[in-house]
Amino acid sequence: MRYMPWHIERLDELVALWNKELQERFPMRTELFRQNSFLDKNISYEGSRIVVNDEDEVIGFVIVKVLKEETEVKMRDDIGWIQAILVDSQYRNKGIGSELLKHAEAIIKQRGLKTIFLGRDMYHYLPGIPQEDQHTISWFEKKGYQHDQSNVDMTRSYDQAEEIDWPSKPDAEFSILQESEKEEFLGFLHRCFPGRWEHEAVLYFQEGGTGREFVVLKENGEMVGFCRINDPDSPIIMGNINWAPLFDDKLGGVGPLGVDAKKRKKGYGLAIVQAGIAFLRERGINQIVIDWTGLIDFYGKLGYEVWKSYEGYQKEI
Repeated sequence: MRYMPWHIERLDELVALWNKELQERFPMRTELFRQNSFLDKNISYEGSRIVVNDEDEVIGFVIVKVLKEETEVKMRDDIGWIQAILVDSQYRNKGIGSELLKHAEAIIKQRGLKTIFLGRDMYHYLPGIPQEDQHTISWFEKKGYQHDQSNVDMTRSYDQAEEIDWPSKPDAEFSILQESEKEEFLGFLHRCFPGRWEHEAVLYFQEGGTGREFVVLKENGEMVGFCRINDPDSPIIMGNINWAPLFDDKLGGVGPLGVDAKKRKKGYGLAIVQAGIAFLRERGINQIVIDWTGLIDFYGKLGYEVWKSYEGYQKEI
């Protein structure tokens, strides 16, 4: 058995191991794994590791991320993430997972970081441990990880013949972001939602995004809200369409969304989601997922139901 550096030459084997263990619930695609676990600039090649057996077959891995990107957007720089840790079920209870975790934590600590999150990374797969994986939860708790939040993914199917429900608010207009509005939009995010959402938007445009993945809300011509939408033609696979292979129909995703704090209490939040759904349905998307949320009652108003549940864990080091 050998512990090896993280390397893209093992991509197909890593995907195969993931699907051997998790395909029924979280089917992995090669393009998604490449995007999230190799192309992300925040991958820690020092902390990530691959384990192979005596036949040189991949039997485990851990993926670590730390903030390495140079960006003008203010991001927390005291966090390390364990994006995923997985060991072939035939090789468990041999200390492999513990060794991978020990190495990952040591590298994160060496960088002077204060907190480790399980999931929740940029280009993430999961916002926590799947709720049904109680053995995994117990394992991490024994390693000193503490529960800090609960989240869900929600979904709804639409009948193709079902009428599209567009929002209507006085003085408000909902539209797809135009390329010419890019700087105004980034300025709006910087002013109202500095941090991860702003950073993700900057990355989106760097990857060739044209604006079609953002619905904007304008009140009397002023940009006061937004909602991100994703579909199979989006330039980046975002979390709400990670598990598209589980559905027979094309999958769309909604979120995140936000409304200028000065413009709240007007029902704009639900309306911008409704607009995002309407634009997706106009594109022929009739299966939609809203991921990584605790707002069950909020999205329930639009007929969305809980699909997957997660428990968030972190560790102070």
